[in-house]
Amino acid sequence: MAEEKTNAEVEATTEATQQAVETPQQDPKEFLENFNWEKYEQGIERVDDSKLKEFEELVAENFVDTADEEVVEGTVVYITDREAIIDINAKSEGVISLNEFRYNPGLKVGDKVEVLIDIREDKSGQLVLSHRKARTIMAWDRVNAAHDKEEIVSGFVKCRTKGGMIVDVFGIEAFLPGSQIDVKPIRDYDQYVNKTMEFKVVKINHEFKNVVVSHKALIEADIEEQKKEIISQLEKGQVLEGVVKNITSYGVFIDLGGVDGLVHITDLSWSRINHPNEVVELDQKLNVVILDFDENKSRIQLGLKQLEKHPWEALSEEIKIGDKVKGKVVVIADYGAFIEVVEGVEGLIHVSEMSWSTHLRSAQDFVKVGDEVEAVVLTLDREDRKMSLGIKQLTPDPWTDITTKYPVGSKHKGIVRNFTNFGVFVELEEGIDGLIYISDLSWTKKIKHPSEFTNVGDTLEVEVLELDVDGRKLSLGHKQTTENPWDKYETEFALGTVHTATISDVVDKGATIEFNEDITAFIPQRHLEKEDGKKLGKGDEAEFKIIEFNKDFKRVVASHTAIFREEEQRNVKAAVKRQAASADEAKPTLGDANDALQALKDKMEADSKKK
Repeated sequence: MAEEKTNAEVEATTEATQQAVETPQQDPKEFLENFNWEKYEQGIERVDDSKLKEFEELVAENFVDTADEEVVEGTVVYITDREAIIDINAKSEGVISLNEFRYNPGLKVGDKVEVLIDIREDKSGQLVLSHRKARTIMAWDRVNAAHDKEEIVSGFVKCRTKGGMIVDVFGIEAFLPGSQIDVKPIRDYDQYVNKTMEFKVVKINHEFKNVVVSHKALIEADIEEQKKEIISQLEKGQVLEGVVKNITSYGVFIDLGGVDGLVHITDLSWSRINHPNEVVELDQKLNVVILDFDENKSRIQLGLKQLEKHPWEALSEEIKIGDKVKGKVVVIADYGAFIEVVEGVEGLIHVSEMSWSTHLRSAQDFVKVGDEVEAVVLTLDREDRKMSLGIKQLTPDPWTDITTKYPVGSKHKGIVRNFTNFGVFVELEEGIDGLIYISDLSWTKKIKHPSEFTNVGDTLEVEVLELDVDGRKLSLGHKQTTENPWDKYETEFALGTVHTATISDVVDKGATIEFNEDITAFIPQRHLEKEDGKKLGKGDEAEFKIIEFNKDFKRVVASHTAIFREEEQRNVKAAVKRQAASADEAKPTLGDANDALQALKDKMEADSKKK
């Protein structure tokens, strides 16, 4: 307040005031307390210009201007459980909550901090300060400077958010992407919350006041140097120690000390595995061998199983073709199943070697993954590391005594397994299939496709028609198991027989009638004419005469017209006969002629006697 006086006012003070001014060594606070301001205001005391100047210098050096909203530097003089006491060389110290120093948990007495003079004097006369506001005011300048100079800054991780973390840097909430926390993938973000870490400011958006920081950038430079050194020493076949960095469905990424390599799932184990986590786990240390890398050595292919002896080399020499082996089903395909005989050694059971049956089926019909099965070694190639196995060889071949079990003419029951356009495959027992041609399904029905007659899974009675042992073929018939109804129809519907029926359908060339469920007869157009000259139509009932019957081709032809026309012909013939008979009666017989001749003779003889 003394500095607010002008030089003119100083000259008007009394000499007594000059004597009251302390030497430069005197405490300024003590001077202010003992100074007689009333006499000074009234001009009674006078202060020497040199003394006043010294006083002004002391005030400027030791006291701050406590104007509101001004950022000044203060010193931590005391710390309680909840607050920090800050000295800014004002009339009194200020108090700031420790919450404003969360980013700096190491705050201690004597530290210099920036504060904002919020209120010079509250109701209790206390100086109110704010460190948080001071940091906010200065933050953007510091952040921009740190970004431009690529300086390392300290920040407090406040919380996690979608895709990363929120970090307090100089009082500004900056975003730390998850990919920028470390050089390796982070699985637990929460472990960083409430921690103070070092960062580099990597991006600033002045328009939206956004700041992006990175912790990863601090260690990438050192890692890059390590990476170059490691890459320069890489050689195929070299064995290195690494740490499992990431596990995917197709393989495992190994950190070799700044350089990543990939162990493909097929190079993890000699045994077949479904997922890499069956063999390794995250952060596991293991030895791997370098299999290959590109020209820049940026893509490194590693192997784990190659550090062990190949299982085929350890396969017992005692195993040979024809031996029985046991194993577990590890993979199933449509064409067969792979069986792991010993760890890393697999054999293929083709679907054709799973059953003696010849009709098409899938491997899933016989086994499933995880099944323990017994099989016979069919082929064994140790050089190419291939083995084929068979299951059906464990049971007798059903075709061995086929002629005894299924002689020609014998009747059996079978299950419909499959259709073709020309017939039906029927299984008599496992491994014994026979074919019923479509023409041998029914005596009477005209079948275009077997599905019209039966369904897959149905049971049919069959008769063995032909047997080919060498070709493993059976020809079967279904209709042969029943009597041929056309044998009796040949008599019932013989030529010339007449039957009553209803026209069921009319077509261009004629019409059809159904005598029963087996026989459908055809009536040609000219044979539909009735006696009155009109023609029969659909739904008309009439008598029909069989004019053609072919059992082999199942063909029946009938006629309505033939019935009355034949009657007319018979009537004509009868009339002709009657007329002929009448004529005969009218003509003299030989006897009559003889009688007449005799009478004439007698008459002539009588006349002669008279003469």
